[in-house]
Amino acid sequence: MKQLIVHCGPDSTQMALLEEGKLVEYAAERSQKRGLVGSFFKGKVMNVIPGMQAAFVDIGQKKNAFLYIDDLLHPHLEKQPKQKPPISDLLKPGQELILQVVKEAIGNKGARVTTHYSLPGRWLVYMPSAGYVAVSKKIGQEEERSRLREIGEELRTPEEGLILRTVAEYAEKEAVAEDLAQLREQWGTILLKGEQASAPAALHHDLSMVQRLMRDVYSPATDELIMDCPEQAGEATAFLAAMLQGKQPNVRIYKADIPLFDYYGIKQQLDKDFQRKVWLPGGGYLVWDTTEALTVIDVNTGKFTGGDNLEDTVFRTNVEAAREIARLVRLRDTGGIIIVDFIDMSSEHHRTAVCDTLEASLNGDRTQHHILGWTKLGLLEMTRKRMREQPIF
Repeated sequence: MKQLIVHCGPDSTQMALLEEGKLVEYAAERSQKRGLVGSFFKGKVMNVIPGMQAAFVDIGQKKNAFLYIDDLLHPHLEKQPKQKPPISDLLKPGQELILQVVKEAIGNKGARVTTHYSLPGRWLVYMPSAGYVAVSKKIGQEEERSRLREIGEELRTPEEGLILRTVAEYAEKEAVAEDLAQLREQWGTILLKGEQASAPAALHHDLSMVQRLMRDVYSPATDELIMDCPEQAGEATAFLAAMLQGKQPNVRIYKADIPLFDYYGIKQQLDKDFQRKVWLPGGGYLVWDTTEALTVIDVNTGKFTGGDNLEDTVFRTNVEAAREIARLVRLRDTGGIIIVDFIDMSSEHHRTAVCDTLEASLNGDRTQHHILGWTKLGLLEMTRKRMREQPIF
């Protein structure tokens, strides 16, 4: 069961996602400032940098956006040239083109943009010119994967690309087709605006933070949405009812005197989970350090002495740490290179089990991530896509 807790303040909206009572995601969005990831702009090329194979594009934000050549070539790898042409052959200063933001401006860097367009719906992601069908890897049954792939191939035109999402498992063909029709209409509107607008111009904004989460993870059979703002709760109910095709969403308005985040213990949990030193339930602890280049997580046994011997104690601490790291990586929205210094284990079986535990615990993470394995120094390497600034509360 998931609970989506939404607090509507005068200046911002805060969201917390609980899974089986545990806090796994947190985000805040200022009332007057919506994130840019997923939004479309008509941009004007300002500078082309041949040495970087990149260009800087004015999309109407404080900093020019960054467009790398890989994000300019055809989205299907097989249709790209074997040798990348100079970017100066493809773009000239003053040229205008439609772009989509894939990464927020972070620090001194502007937003990263692409021409590999994608529009997420409830059941699928629509890519107007990708030319292939893919199915979420989290759908495990091969029979269901084949069924969804056949539906996608039947519904798409030759140039279109579709990714059937995890929530599309066992979805009816008619529901997928309706989702696709809405996304095609949305893309047509973006193209029309692009023809009429002069750069720089905003063409389409993605949904709000709360709507994105409802679209991506909400299941009416098991999940609950709790909000302390009746007006926004009404809007959320209407949004979910339209998305769920008439199924009654489980939306509850919170009216008690105790602040919503205090009642569910979210504020106390945030205070604890965003510390540099985070205690594990069994008595061990993590030390979490973030630098410009990477995040380093150190695992320590601390007060944990529950094993039968040293190797067992170390293994049990590391397994518990792996589960907690997976939760905290999602909660903190940690991105980039992540290095985990687990306590040394002599057993290769134990090392594999810890790695497998981390992988399994990250199954619910919607952000792209890769566990690369153990280094020669016994450190675990992983990467996680960084798209937004880390949350501040």
